[in-house]
Amino acid sequence: MKNRITDVFASGKKNILSVYYTAGFPTLNSTVAIAEALEKGGADIIEIGIPYSDPVADGPTIQESNKIALDNGINLPMILEQVKTIRKTVKLPIILMGYVNPVIQYGIEKFAKDASAAGVDGVILPDLPMDAFLEEYKPVFDAVNLSNTFLISPTTSEERIRRIDAVTEGFIYAVSASSITGAKADFAGPQLQYFDKLKQMKLKNPFLIGFGISNNATFATASSYGAGAIVGSAFINVLKASTNISADAQAFATSLKTKA
Repeated sequence: MKNRITDVFASGKKNILSVYYTAGFPTLNSTVAIAEALEKGGADIIEIGIPYSDPVADGPTIQESNKIALDNGINLPMILEQVKTIRKTVKLPIILMGYVNPVIQYGIEKFAKDASAAGVDGVILPDLPMDAFLEEYKPVFDAVNLSNTFLISPTTSEERIRRIDAVTEGFIYAVSASSITGAKADFAGPQLQYFDKLKQMKLKNPFLIGFGISNNATFATASSYGAGAIVGSAFINVLKASTNISADAQAFATSLKTKA
């Protein structure tokens, strides 16, 4: 199933940078400008978060951005409209990431159809069980060329990793630690051993490392094991403190990909 996501990985590009940010944060209408700035800054994939009132796997940084976005009035139909606007100028793959509840409320088939029509290439729904995906979601997503990304962590068994690899088209999201999201200054020994184990498994799909990517050093380390990395909390912190969102978003993406 070829789409913009598989095209990025098929290009042979190294150090792929995927940047996560929450739709409707820091202001309701920031979503489009941030996407445009990230593309200019050299990001390879954009992950737009669907805010949810009970984000269980997220650390305080992303939880706070969820609350602010919801208070700003963002909702899923509005996010899809924002993606449509982004698609007028941005060519990067767009992934919607969030919890499965808002998607179920929207309606699975309607969501898949509307997301694809808006220009979404894939989704990450961390709390969607694999069996439910295979039975109910995969046929619906495949029909509109929407890819699904599963998460794995250091506690995921090799058998399950292989199974996820078999049903994935695109990439696997390798969570660096069995914890909530959050930026960290460096990786510990057990995390590096886990990254090396994944590298040695020679999976069919590439993997991106997320949770704990905060700067050029952690991005470079992650990219030396996988196809690249995903950054979220560190970028949310930049947006929270920013007085010029477009300039700061662009500079942040550039700083991760450019050696100091």
